Amino acid sequence: MRSANPALDVTPSASRLTNSLRDIGYTFTSAIADLVDNSISAGASRVDIDICFEGENSYVLIADDGSGMTDRDLTEALRFGSRREYAEDELGRYGLGLKTASLSQCKRVTVVTRQAPVRRRISTRTLDLEHIIDTDRWELTEVPDDTKAYRAFEWLDHSPGTVVVWENLDRILPAGRAEGGGARRRMDSLGTRLGDHLGAVFHRFIEGSAAGGETLAITVNGKKVPAWNPFAPDEEHTRSLTERQFEVWAGDEVGTVAFSPTVLPARSLFSSMGEFERMSGPGKWNRQQGLYIYRADRLIQSGGWCGIRAIDEHTKLARAALDFPPSLDEMFRINVAKMRVALPAEIRPLLEPHVTELCHRAQDMYRRDLREGASASDSDRESISRDAAEIGGAILSAALATSTTPALAKIIGHLRDENPGVVESLGW
Repeated sequence: MRSANPALDVTPSASRLTNSLRDIGYTFTSAIADLVDNSISAGASRVDIDICFEGENSYVLIADDGSGMTDRDLTEALRFGSRREYAEDELGRYGLGLKTASLSQCKRVTVVTRQAPVRRRISTRTLDLEHIIDTDRWELTEVPDDTKAYRAFEWLDHSPGTVVVWENLDRILPAGRAEGGGARRRMDSLGTRLGDHLGAVFHRFIEGSAAGGETLAITVNGKKVPAWNPFAPDEEHTRSLTERQFEVWAGDEVGTVAFSPTVLPARSLFSSMGEFERMSGPGKWNRQQGLYIYRADRLIQSGGWCGIRAIDEHTKLARAALDFPPSLDEMFRINVAKMRVALPAEIRPLLEPHVTELCHRAQDMYRRDLREGASASDSDRESISRDAAEIGGAILSAALATSTTPALAKIIGHLRDENPGVVESLGW
């Protein structure tokens, strides 16, 4: 009879695994968004983010007025794969977000928190990647003397909340050039991009339309982040089509997926050209058409048709919200960074006819602008034609002067197949 072998401990190397987890797929904006998820779960009504440039001592501070944590909760929050259970409607899932999101951007993260509303009892913990590499142990350290985290105490003087501080920003500041003007400009641009990203991802929370109805105020470097609602609800000529709901099974549980289609106004019907441009979104009109996928009211995917159909200029006004609950995470294959989902095969055939209907309606709206253009006066059309012919002639002259006529001939040949009207108007 063969004897049973004793179980062998195969605890992974803390140093190697932690370094590997830094490359799990976060960007700067998605990493901050993951921390805002935690603030929302803690019941915060306000999140303030400061991106502070001080050369090599630069840091990022994320503060909220949520419920805060006890010493035990704080320790657990900084454990990789925390043992806490998540409520069904919580934005968190894997117990990795705070750690992996933070260390994807920096080498040291300090958390300062207060739970008691009256007593000023503040707890602090630091997770330092360099300490983990040196010791190869999963250990938290005391807050170091050189930290900027002591600024966090200002936020927690009078009420509960949590402040996260990122330092040693090796993934944010250019290597060896942390003191230069380029580094400062990079930090400034991060603030602008972050505001745009958070305004889209959390627009339902900012507007107060998320489940529960509470509003969330977010600031970046003291500037309030406005909501970017991809469905332009304030525009008079926005058309919301009939919402559809589908019940799907995930193991032994059933979940509901909601499809809410919207046709945005034609350009001529927007309240202003400025608003038309703003609603084009970060990817601009063509790339922003399609499905906006939400998990527990948080935007995960912004546009694209998930393979149901191709992006088309004529359907650029078509957008649809697709909502699913956290209970369907495995079906939608959401990743740790909450940046990517996959449309389940079970849902695709249910959506296809409704997507087709939405796109037909969007094409009708798009053609409105074409009809408006067709009704222009003859003199306007003649003027446009003359301008186009002049442009075409100038391009030909430039090609001759720069010996690039063969390349231009290839371009004209391609345009003749794809856009013959353009070739004709340019006089080619």
